[in-house]
Amino acid sequence: MAKIELKDVRKVYHGGVEAVKGVSLSVEDGAFVVLVGPSGCGKSTLLRMVAGLESISSGTIAIGDRVVNELEPAERDIAMVFQNYALYPHMTVRKNLEYGLKNRKMASGEIARRVDEAAKMLEIGALLDRRPGQLSGGQRQRVAMGRALVREPAAFLFDEPLSNLDAKLRVQMRAEIRRLQRRLKTTSLYVTHDQLEAMTLADTLVVLNAGRIEQAGSPMEVYERPASLFVATFIGSPAMNLLPLGAGGIAGLTAPDGLLSGAGPAKTLGIRPEHMRLADGEAPRPGEMRFDLTVTGVEVVGAESFVYGTLPEGGPEVAVRVAGYSHVEPGTRLAAAADPAYLHRFDRETGRRI
Repeated sequence: MAKIELKDVRKVYHGGVEAVKGVSLSVEDGAFVVLVGPSGCGKSTLLRMVAGLESISSGTIAIGDRVVNELEPAERDIAMVFQNYALYPHMTVRKNLEYGLKNRKMASGEIARRVDEAAKMLEIGALLDRRPGQLSGGQRQRVAMGRALVREPAAFLFDEPLSNLDAKLRVQMRAEIRRLQRRLKTTSLYVTHDQLEAMTLADTLVVLNAGRIEQAGSPMEVYERPASLFVATFIGSPAMNLLPLGAGGIAGLTAPDGLLSGAGPAKTLGIRPEHMRLADGEAPRPGEMRFDLTVTGVEVVGAESFVYGTLPEGGPEVAVRVAGYSHVEPGTRLAAAADPAYLHRFDRETGRRI
């Protein structure tokens, strides 16, 4: 096991395109750190630079006590799990697991021990004599993880390993990866664009945007105190409701005295859908905010629903989470309410949290 340390790492491609813009990050020994962000934000490029599959333009990358900038991938003591499994189709599962160890001239008894241990851990013992083409997507991903496990590396690197699986398998494999990482306590750096995957797996969540770290912290810290408008809208589904505040306030929003004026003009207010409720027919509670909405649609997602509505005078659309099945029809005018304690404030020009 080993710490991974990135200091002011940059990647500039031909033509001056800067994919990674001075990223500094510490992945502590035994930690599970997830890089999340939209396509093109630089997360996979960053991971590939740690792996040695991509050269860095400047900065330093250290794994353990070694700076690895100039080392080949095989010299970095890491194991990588890819999105496309990267298994050899002509080899059996057992031979896929053995391949890298044989290349390192490891003793046959040690190879057998590691393969049998990984097969037991991942419950793929019955698959050892099959070829990848005879396996399901979930089974192939288990084999890909097994090939990483037998290496017993200083660090695991995961590049969107679950994106090719269906929803049910993704949930199962998420739990499997987290269970294994907690058991092995191997330093892990994981890349995904799926925020749910990121939230459920990470010890530390790192949100990337346009080649820079937008925010890093525990999943709940990032969710509950987003550092910027970008994080507020990227983490959470549906996204945080955003209300642009001008000098005249916000049409259709009634708030306690001083709440909006204190926020100042040219700010954006934010509130999560779960911190709002439908309050039609209720008397206002002391100190709460009230919203006049015209319903535009309802999204039913099993145990809960999301009611969408717009504020008057072309105001923004907001989402309100309600328990169970909502029967509200589009076009209905109703009231929603929220506790100002859950309000977030952002500077509209810089996008940063106030």
